[in-house]
Amino acid sequence: MILTKAQYDEIAQCLVSVPPTRQSLRKLKQRFPSQSQATLLSIFSQEYQKHIKRTHAKHHTSEAIESYYQRYLNGVGENGAAPVLLELANEVDYAPSLMARIILERFLQEHEETPPSKSVINSMLRDPSQIPDGVLANQVYQCIVNDCCYGPLVDCIKHAIGHEHEVLLRDLLLEKNLSFLDEDQLRAKGYDKTPDFILQVPVAVEGHIIHWIESKASFGDECSHHAYLHDQFWSYWNSVCLYGSIKLGGLLLRTVMVSQRDFPYHEIFLVWARLSHLLVRIYPGAGL
Repeated sequence: MILTKAQYDEIAQCLVSVPPTRQSLRKLKQRFPSQSQATLLSIFSQEYQKHIKRTHAKHHTSEAIESYYQRYLNGVGENGAAPVLLELANEVDYAPSLMARIILERFLQEHEETPPSKSVINSMLRDPSQIPDGVLANQVYQCIVNDCCYGPLVDCIKHAIGHEHEVLLRDLLLEKNLSFLDEDQLRAKGYDKTPDFILQVPVAVEGHIIHWIESKASFGDECSHHAYLHDQFWSYWNSVCLYGSIKLGGLLLRTVMVSQRDFPYHEIFLVWARLSHLLVRIYPGAGL
């Protein structure tokens, strides 16, 4: 699906004052009934992550952590079954899963002889039954299942969607009898950053020579495209030049994106909004 910049801005503006909860998503769907739930969730998640990055530091001062922990203790002291942590996270405009991490780490610091390691914290967040306090375990669980932008449950869903997209793309390339190398094969050859697939024989897509294909399940706005350019795509340009060209253009597949006309075009990649477009636009055998 492709949104205009105006459509995207209208949705993003509505997200400024809402917490990252499933209840908020339902309200957003009512406000924009023509947009799919997946589209709204993708934009919601991306915009909220930008907000968290801007405000992250203030929630991790020693004063803030101590204040949150005391409020948690007071809240569960009055009613341990109430969603104290979830309500606290929403009140201070912080992701529930990240609030759960703060309180869990503070609790373990108080009750364990040695400071908890990051791996121990992550394991308890993935499986709250490991938390040695039943009330806190329930509070953490409530935060994890109600957070639609952060946490181990969200990470698992994102990983599954990303894997599904890669499988669909692989099946399509095989169906078209295109020879390619996947990420595992490229890493075995010593590449540290790799696209999903490098085509051993380039193809033409609407006049563009395509050497590699990358699939992203997240929403594609100008900010994310610039970030992926910096973190990934320039390295593809430089590191896969052994496959036959000085400038190796690629195809970036996005499930949902802002119209390409609304942000600067980079010749390193050609953005495509839907995987199915390749079914009619990919032509084998177009070499350099």
